[in-house]
Amino acid sequence: MIKLLVSDELSKEGLDMLRKGGAVEVDAKPNIPHDELVKIIGDYDALVIRSGTKVTEDVIEAGKKLKVVGRAGVGVDNVDVNAATKKGILVMNTPAANIISAAEHTMAMMLSLARNVVPANVSLKAGEWKRSKFTGIELNGKTLGIIGIGRVGGEVAKRSKSFGMKLIGYDPYISPEVAVKLGVRLMSLEEVVEQADIITIHAALTPGTFHLINKDLISKMKPTAMILNVARGELIDSQALYDTLKEKKIAGAAIDVFEQEPPTGSPLLTLDNIVVTPHLGASTKEAQEKVSVEMAEAVMSFLVDHKIKNAINAPVRGMDPKVLPFISVAERLGAFAVQLVDAPVSKINVTVYGDLASVDTKMITVSALMGVLSNLSTESPNIINASYIAKEKGIQVMESKVEDSKRYVNMISVSIESENCKREVRGTAFPESEPRLLGIDDFDLDIPLEGDFLLSAHADVPGIIGRVGAILGDKGINIARMGLGRKDKGGNALLLISVDTPVSLDLIKEMNQVKDFKEVRTIKLSGLDSREYLQF
Repeated sequence: MIKLLVSDELSKEGLDMLRKGGAVEVDAKPNIPHDELVKIIGDYDALVIRSGTKVTEDVIEAGKKLKVVGRAGVGVDNVDVNAATKKGILVMNTPAANIISAAEHTMAMMLSLARNVVPANVSLKAGEWKRSKFTGIELNGKTLGIIGIGRVGGEVAKRSKSFGMKLIGYDPYISPEVAVKLGVRLMSLEEVVEQADIITIHAALTPGTFHLINKDLISKMKPTAMILNVARGELIDSQALYDTLKEKKIAGAAIDVFEQEPPTGSPLLTLDNIVVTPHLGASTKEAQEKVSVEMAEAVMSFLVDHKIKNAINAPVRGMDPKVLPFISVAERLGAFAVQLVDAPVSKINVTVYGDLASVDTKMITVSALMGVLSNLSTESPNIINASYIAKEKGIQVMESKVEDSKRYVNMISVSIESENCKREVRGTAFPESEPRLLGIDDFDLDIPLEGDFLLSAHADVPGIIGRVGAILGDKGINIARMGLGRKDKGGNALLLISVDTPVSLDLIKEMNQVKDFKEVRTIKLSGLDSREYLQF
């Protein structure tokens, strides 16, 4: 039975979906202490969290059976993604479920700050009537600086535009065309900070964006400017922000997220020119249900159907349908090629030919790499950690594309280099999705790419095939299929035989000593025959 732990609050709809059908045993233990999580996580195949649980390296190390961590929400800064990747653990999130709620909360914070809603509310409830004290500003005509013009930032742009605001922004990853459609004029970060009347932050938290808004940048803001953060607390240097607000060097701030949550004892909470909320950006009924249900769907799809979506650390986002039949081909080619070399692998080059060259083929490269590593590593390579393992072993991985494919609509070539040796295998998928081997080095042939093989490189002389057949027959080894290739008549030839039973190393040694045989080796692919590709 698959076991799944939910360690943060999840909506009833999400929990019901996880338990539906009884395929997965679900334990809901919200707010579980970190030490307790480390103790019990070894019993679980999957972990679903919100922002409260910290999936640190020690949690990953303790999760001996763990296959997936699902974060119901956008950010995954509370998950050690590198540690998960190294262990081959899939990390998922729900990138779209709470976008609207976060954007709407940003607008609520902006309006509250601009119109002094919070202090005016407190004053009136205290029996005061001080209208002039709470004179605000209009958003119309003001310049809004959006830092991070992703999904949430884009929705904020749309709403702010309807208020008649002028939009400028900074995002090194957005294309000018997308920015133009949103009505945002792209600038440098410093220019945005200097020119904006109101700044709103929607960047992702990474090592490079920690304290993105620092003391130096805050000092460049207009004295009348305001700043909002409904993204991640660590994006702003909170001490620098406190000092600036305390000295009234800017007009105000609206903060929904903090460097430490809850922000107990934070000096920011003592100021009267700041509006604060307790991380409410995604706290709407609709968003809570959407993130819970979307994450439940994604996790169940992975655990039960072996399908991946919303992956943070897997190369399967937006995979073109053309690629799907070739991921198994690539893995088998990689496993085949690595068994042709006897020295440590230093370089792998995956080349796609034909229509495949026009689409994203990262998954094909990773699949070939998995096939290679399955014969090299004591670890369990999968699509999550294959690249990491290769890098750790010092293997250079290259990908090439050639639009022209002379004989086939699509073809894959996997070449492997080791000390003083380079070998290449080629293959395709036909009919439909059947993996087929098309060639080895300079030899062309055609044979299904499955099962176990005996490979023989020999002189092209009469009787060779009969001699091979006689040797195998004498040992009780049946020939299932055969492929033969040669370059020139009377030159060198290659024979690839698909066998029903494994060929022993003793027999290989015996055949290598026979006259006219230049290379005899066995190739084993039977371990891949029943493999569910996306199942770890």
